[in-house]
Amino acid sequence: MSVKSYIESNRERFLDELFSLVRIPSVSAKQEHKPDMEACARRCAEILLSSGADRAAVMPTKGNPVVYGERIVSPDAPTVLVYAHYDVMPPEPLELWNSDPFEPVIRDGRMQARGIDDDKGQAMIQVKGFETALKEGLLACNVKFILEGEEEIGSHSLDAFCTEHKDLLKADIILVSDTSMVGADTPSLTTGLRGLAYWELEVTGPNRDLHSGHFGGAVANPVNVLCNLLGGITGADGRIAIPGFYDDVEELSPAERDMIARVPFDEEKYKAAIDVKALSGEEGYSTLERNSCRPSFDICGIWGGYTGEGCKTVLPSKAYAKVSCRLVPAQDHTKISRLFEDYILRTAPDCVTVKVRAAHGGQGYVCPIDLPAYQTAERAFGIAFGAKPLAVRRGGSIPIISTFERILGIKTILMGFGLEQNAIHSPNESFRLDYFYKGIEAVAEFYREYTTVHRI
Repeated sequence: MSVKSYIESNRERFLDELFSLVRIPSVSAKQEHKPDMEACARRCAEILLSSGADRAAVMPTKGNPVVYGERIVSPDAPTVLVYAHYDVMPPEPLELWNSDPFEPVIRDGRMQARGIDDDKGQAMIQVKGFETALKEGLLACNVKFILEGEEEIGSHSLDAFCTEHKDLLKADIILVSDTSMVGADTPSLTTGLRGLAYWELEVTGPNRDLHSGHFGGAVANPVNVLCNLLGGITGADGRIAIPGFYDDVEELSPAERDMIARVPFDEEKYKAAIDVKALSGEEGYSTLERNSCRPSFDICGIWGGYTGEGCKTVLPSKAYAKVSCRLVPAQDHTKISRLFEDYILRTAPDCVTVKVRAAHGGQGYVCPIDLPAYQTAERAFGIAFGAKPLAVRRGGSIPIISTFERILGIKTILMGFGLEQNAIHSPNESFRLDYFYKGIEAVAEFYREYTTVHRI
């Protein structure tokens, strides 16, 4: 039986196993879902065992558990470590979903549910690709799996887990499917990710909410102050005004800019897809450069005062915001975090008290395209998708990737199968059925090619 035939004969079972994971609301951001995190970890271990792992275990951390599994074919064989995460983003706003976010449905050739792409769908691509390679006799390397439950909240426990279990996680290369491709007709491999720094701010003015008629104009409004503080960070030219912010930003080489310019991109379609009339960003750079190779600053949430139905003339006591920066690989997130906090505290007026809390962060990552494992992935994508994949940098962040390199000393190949229209982190998250199966084929072919390169 061929790879394609094995996948075809197991199509429904693969979906059933994926859907069994998706139905578990493993939302790491909410403490109320702690039992769901543990249930999802146990289900992941069950699926690893049924897919051919020699052993699988749910291992405790200070936070949510890590699922570890392995198939050891020979102590002398090369080892692939597969990383994925089983936690998902909160589904809210629920009213924007056209079905229950945790009850998967199939419409017009697309699966829809929270986590169907990010990252349960892509995790299952890796697991079922491994199973397919194993059943078809293509697996001549050891395979280890590490599935975590805190990626969406910063992977706080994984650093210590990797340090503690460094010997257990020894490998030659890491495979990750948690990124996207350029387009449905343009397969691509991600060669770079931006880093991340994230903060929460609290601005306090008077000791209680005040009548805006009696006090307005005489007492500082914390919401106004917060808006002014954050509104001045990005200038009209799109540059971030924090002193020292660009000290470690490396300029793109002409060769890199030329490579990015060759990526198929229709700016009009891009705008239409998100329903905006115009784009904005740092002057002197293209849209694809801005959202992948340049840093950015965003207010992710801001609130304070009365937000209920009707009117309430109130001058609020407090205002809050959540903000983030996407960083390029040479920028250190701890340094940027310190620069941001210093800037906010220095520029805040005396009429309010400001607290800045660093929530989480991570380094960027670049994968050399001359790595044998990267070139193996290129060939595998070519077989599954019928075209050599482009090498592209993406704007998202997976902080644990740089942690793997720092602690384990291993490079990562980013074999992502998502598409922009999959709407990860948004209502009605989806995943194309045909790409789910093509992804499984690509992973199985990776093991065939990897076996050829590393014949034992």
